[in-house]
Amino acid sequence: MFDGALQDLVEELGRLPGVGPKSAQRIAFHILASDPADVSRLSEALRIVKEKVRFCEVCGNISEDTQCRICRDPRRSGAVLCVVEEAKDVVAIERTREFRGRYHVLGGAINPIDGVGPDDLRIRELMTRLADGEVTEVIIATDPNVEGEATATYLIRMLRPLGLTVSRLASGLPVGGDLEYADEVTLGRAFEGRRTVDV
Repeated sequence: MFDGALQDLVEELGRLPGVGPKSAQRIAFHILASDPADVSRLSEALRIVKEKVRFCEVCGNISEDTQCRICRDPRRSGAVLCVVEEAKDVVAIERTREFRGRYHVLGGAINPIDGVGPDDLRIRELMTRLADGEVTEVIIATDPNVEGEATATYLIRMLRPLGLTVSRLASGLPVGGDLEYADEVTLGRAFEGRRTVDV
């Protein structure tokens, strides 16, 4: 469609999630028309985020340190652990200001079609965290879609024998949706109405 560098930029932008071909083209032309200082700041921000941002060694959330701010916060309850698929889900839940416990980020969901099984997720690390007995309740906050439900079912079977209270987010979240797109009120109500899961 275009020649050289511009086409390369459109193709790279088009690989980003949620960016289709037309959006990629619009963004590329915006960058082309932008002040060089603005483009340099964007380029530098991308470089720095790849250099500095890593995953928390405790929970798997994003952080610039070895531990994220939530794991370092002594005011957070260590008795309640919320298990989510991705770090972006932590952000969505934190916006509700309803949850004062800690998190565990799995790094995805069970999806046999894409070749993602339980061993590809941070389930082993979750079981290690639960071994010390500090956690008394695990809230499973996986996405309400097929993959999230499969992951929740697997986790429930793993956690039940440990004698913990295992709960799942209540209704209010649309089936087939993602936590990151839920508004604060809906997500807050889902937390308030969570229920214990029986296997």
